[in-house]
Amino acid sequence: MRLDKYLKISRIIKRRTIANEACDSAHVTVNGRPAKASYNVKEGDVLEIAFGERNLKVRVLNVRNFTTKADAASLYEVIS
Repeated sequence: MRLDKYLKISRIIKRRTIANEACDSAHVTVNGRPAKASYNVKEGDVLEIAFGERNLKVRVLNVRNFTTKADAASLYEVIS
C-alpha cells in the first residue's frame, strides 16, 4: 500500500492530500530515509513523521486497505 494511503487509513494523518504534501516536503521518513508518497509500506517499517516541532515514530504492525476508527491504532505501534 502507498505511504500516503497508509498514513490516512491508520489515521496518523487525517487526509491523504496532507499526507502526500508531508511526504513531498520530506517530513516523513521510512527506516531513516526520506520517503515519497508512492513508497510501498511493509510490516516492520519504521515511520517517522514531523509535525512542526513534534516528531512521531511508529512501527508498522499491519497493512490493511480498510479499517474502522476504533481499529486504526492497531495498525501501528508508537515507539516515541
